Amino acid sequence: MCGIVGYVGYREATDLLLEGLFRLEYRGYDSAGVAVLNGGEISVRKKAGRVHELAKLVDANPVHGCLGIGHTRWATHGETTDINSHPHVGGNGEVVLVHNGVIENYTSLRTFLQEHGFVFRTATDSEVIAHLISYHFTEQTEQGGDPKNSATAIKAVEATLKRLKGTYGLGIIFQEFPKMLIGARAGSPLVVGIGQGEYFLASDASPLVGYTEEVVYLSDHEMAILSPDSFELLHRDSGALSPSIQTIDQVAADVDLGDFEHYMLKEIFEQPQTIENAMRGRFDEDEATAKFGGLNLDPQQLRRIDRVVLTACGTSWHAGLVGEYLLEEFARIPTEVEYASELRYRNPPLTDNTMVFAITQSGETADTLAAMRECKRKGHPTLAICNVVGSTIAREADGGIYLHAGPEIGVASTKAFTSQVTVLTLLALYLGRMRHLSYPAGQRLIHQLKSMPEIIRKSLDCFETVKNVAQKYSEFSNFLYLGRLHNFPVALEGALKLKEISYIHAEGYPAAEMKHGPIALVDEVTPSVFVIPRGGIHPKVISNMEEVKARRGPVIAIACEGDTKVDNLADDIIRVPDVEEYLQPLVTAIPLQLLAYQIAVVRGCNVDRPRNLAKSVTVE
Repeated sequence: MCGIVGYVGYREATDLLLEGLFRLEYRGYDSAGVAVLNGGEISVRKKAGRVHELAKLVDANPVHGCLGIGHTRWATHGETTDINSHPHVGGNGEVVLVHNGVIENYTSLRTFLQEHGFVFRTATDSEVIAHLISYHFTEQTEQGGDPKNSATAIKAVEATLKRLKGTYGLGIIFQEFPKMLIGARAGSPLVVGIGQGEYFLASDASPLVGYTEEVVYLSDHEMAILSPDSFELLHRDSGALSPSIQTIDQVAADVDLGDFEHYMLKEIFEQPQTIENAMRGRFDEDEATAKFGGLNLDPQQLRRIDRVVLTACGTSWHAGLVGEYLLEEFARIPTEVEYASELRYRNPPLTDNTMVFAITQSGETADTLAAMRECKRKGHPTLAICNVVGSTIAREADGGIYLHAGPEIGVASTKAFTSQVTVLTLLALYLGRMRHLSYPAGQRLIHQLKSMPEIIRKSLDCFETVKNVAQKYSEFSNFLYLGRLHNFPVALEGALKLKEISYIHAEGYPAAEMKHGPIALVDEVTPSVFVIPRGGIHPKVISNMEEVKARRGPVIAIACEGDTKVDNLADDIIRVPDVEEYLQPLVTAIPLQLLAYQIAVVRGCNVDRPRNLAKSVTVE
């Protein structure tokens, strides 16, 4: 969840660290801090609140040096206070570190260290690591290690890591070694940026954009030893490794706001382009099918698949629900959608011909990664639908499909959802053409998919209407979101968006399920948002809408252009273009994203940094 940044080289570290923390703030914004080696001592500045509060503190109390680490926190252990903020100091100040993850055995380690005279100043699990490194550094020197030799410090870190249970991404500096930065990971992402006479460390590539294009993604149980002119990579079990250098293709514009007020709004309006990017190069019009370069399964293997399991969390889980409809409709393959947090601890009866897809924007979601690893362990083909190149899930999966949506900075996912749905539609076309889908049907689906970017642009025209609706309903405390078939997952996603950024209680249901309990909630101050584009069961949803109106419930309808049947029932109508039912989620998601966004703006909420949430959930 938290964000880590580190630097060793020839530049002033503080400005680089602060810039990196601003770019990483979507990973956590309870507090922030930096530590810089300054004149032989490590100077620490940390502050509860957003990164700009830390920046003001640093401006008032500057610190200089060319080696440093920084952190922006999403709290797991200990309240959000200045003292609990990272970085944390070990021993008498000889070691300072930042940590992302959860140390499960920190209580026993804390007791051990207290028995050896260490004094704890915070309520965090992370301080345990700092003191434990200090303990092992002293132990190494007592056993004959040279306290002036960096190898002694490295051995102390290695001894510490062997005792930790849980997850960690670490940035570590020592007072005695002004040209050494250590990074280590187990379950929490870390990437090393390679420069000329300098190296960078970060939780993801965004702080590195504009400084380097060459990166190395650390794998679990790897440790990077960085100095201005060297990079050593070690594995806990196998020793020294040769780094696998990759190139990042982000540019500064990808992480800039441009003319938009918020990242979420920017990313909503990027969806025509991101949907086009998800489809680019993936059509085989001669065969009326899709094509993928990274599935790593031949057609014979794919034809033997008789069951698909899609596993994900949050918004990605909702995209998986849409994928279930699509795969069963076009490919006729039984498909199940599993919460990754549940699947990782279950033992479902998966056959040899079951294919598992892990769906994730970040590629680092802890539960999704654990569920994928469990399925791989049992020998099932396990693939990923992922946005972040080089992420852990992307690297560990047997194969997969990249979204190519670009960085998603807003905590509430928008463009990743529609990109995931687009890729799942392509996958359904691909598997369908291997089985039962006819050539003309494949051609028709390709033609319709190609038209979607322009249709999404038209969908965004509803923004002014949405503003008026948001103004009218912004003070309501409860919402119901209702849809059928392909639009039921969209209703769930719309409710989630409203909860995430507006802090309004909202529930999503299949519209027909209203009569089985939720209709008891309907009253004059509980709006019902009906996702009701044209389709085969449109009359059924109209009947559900009438049931709500009969109980004086306000109705907001997401309806097709020209649909007059909703006019006499809905209090407010947001119009969207008319498309085939299986493509409707791409269209109907747009006004629900905008509605949540605009209500949050009217209520004065922090759209991009909602309370208690972080972008990438890397802890359980």
